[in-house]
Amino acid sequence: MIAIIGGSGLTRLANLEITHRQIVRTPFGEPSGPLTFGRLGASEVIFLARHGYAHTLAPHEVNYRANLWALQSKGVTQVIAVCTVGGIAPSLGAGTIVVPDQIIDYTWGRPSTFFEGAEQPVTHIDFTHPYTGDLRRLALESARATGLPVVDGGTYAAVQGPRLETKAEIDRLERDGATMVGMTGMPEAALARELGLGYAALAVVVNPAAGRGASARAIALDDIPRVMEESMAKVRTIVAKLVELHGRP
Repeated sequence: MIAIIGGSGLTRLANLEITHRQIVRTPFGEPSGPLTFGRLGASEVIFLARHGYAHTLAPHEVNYRANLWALQSKGVTQVIAVCTVGGIAPSLGAGTIVVPDQIIDYTWGRPSTFFEGAEQPVTHIDFTHPYTGDLRRLALESARATGLPVVDGGTYAAVQGPRLETKAEIDRLERDGATMVGMTGMPEAALARELGLGYAALAVVVNPAAGRGASARAIALDDIPRVMEESMAKVRTIVAKLVELHGRP
């Protein structure tokens, strides 16, 4: 089964039948909210609002471990993460949708592994390629099938938030090789890998990063909701096709 992590608006998919919602308890505390179960054609799908259904959880407050554990406990094997980012690369203007292929983690203080505690053995995971190749390709295929343009590849810089970055910080991220910056990519991707879940992301560029393009003097925060609404309509179309293709024989 496939799960979609993102905003609550992702459940506004054409032909999606919401069947029920369920609160799931985990050994790691409460997830961001109830899991929303639905059916799209012949496929079952689960949605989870990463920041809570009222968008009250800041990126550093999200219980990523509980979220991933809850999804796996209900039979999820693949996760599509929808997130918003600032564009660092000049080619990533507002409204661009990216399927990233790499991550650099700048977060701190977030519980970031299931393998800790006196009763847990020291466990290492291979994280050379943090996004699952087959699922990335399915996301790209889904975009092509809907005729919507997406960018194949890019490096996501995961920062702590909730404040946005300084120009100097974006300059540093660019020197490090990052092409976009967001606040929720880690530890979500690593936790999915620890649980053996396939994981890929659809990253929506909602503004140029600090000091770039139209954000050279300041980030126009008032423009972000409009860009998000326009872009998320495209993301919902891609997600619907992805669920359909994922469920094909």
